[in-house]
Amino acid sequence: MPLKRQLFYALPASIRPLVRRLYYLPYDLLKKDKHKLAPPKGAIFVGSGDFEEQGKRFLKHFKEWTDLAPNHTVLDVGSGIGRMAIPLINFLNEKGTYHGFDIVPQGIDWCKKNISAKHTNFHFHLADIKNSLYNPNGKMSSTEFIFPYDDATFDFVFLTSVFTHMQPTDVAHYLSEISRVMKPNAQCFITWFILDETSRSQLKKGLSEMDFSYETGAYSLMNEKVADANIAFDHQWIINEMEKNQLSVQEPIKFGWWSKRAPAYDFQDIVIAIKTEV
Repeated sequence: MPLKRQLFYALPASIRPLVRRLYYLPYDLLKKDKHKLAPPKGAIFVGSGDFEEQGKRFLKHFKEWTDLAPNHTVLDVGSGIGRMAIPLINFLNEKGTYHGFDIVPQGIDWCKKNISAKHTNFHFHLADIKNSLYNPNGKMSSTEFIFPYDDATFDFVFLTSVFTHMQPTDVAHYLSEISRVMKPNAQCFITWFILDETSRSQLKKGLSEMDFSYETGAYSLMNEKVADANIAFDHQWIINEMEKNQLSVQEPIKFGWWSKRAPAYDFQDIVIAIKTEV
């Protein structure tokens, strides 16, 4: 794990947002193109790299690899601070609807103020789930959270770097809820760190960009003291859990460059599944 990230995780969760705001304060004060719809860098708590370019890249993936359409009802599980909502504003039409939920209050507040206030077909919901990195004072566990949507609501569901922060029991529960709220034949787009024969070989050779050296059965960690970040899952476990929930994985899986394999399509591995009818 990079030293900067180790130091950040070593800080108490309550002060990490303040440290990030202070670190990026000079940039945010001098930021050009302030008219653009994007949060201050100091407020961003999702991923790394260029916030806007990442959103555009994933929308491109959706267009190329899924049947996402402008009139669809879309669910963003782990909506963060609008990284995917922003590019979808100009994609969804007046018949399309976006719903996103996240566990970080600041992200939901920013999205409601800056997106929902101007685009009434975009809706954001706070899920007050406890997470040691992002919401240490949350009132419920992931396995207690029932998605606040009716059965068979969504045409398209996506999760970008969400299951990389969740334990197996939590992931299994989320997959059940995802399946419940999907329409028959709807699609789900999920990014993971997947451990299969190839990625495990790359790890053993020291060729991978990540180091999942703490194995605990179905999943592995980069840092045994950080249980809610950088989590990789066994390939067969993923397939089995998705099949249990009527989610049929589309082959081939689009593997990422984190494991230095080729071909690679994005940083994390991408699984696209279809909700099968009973």
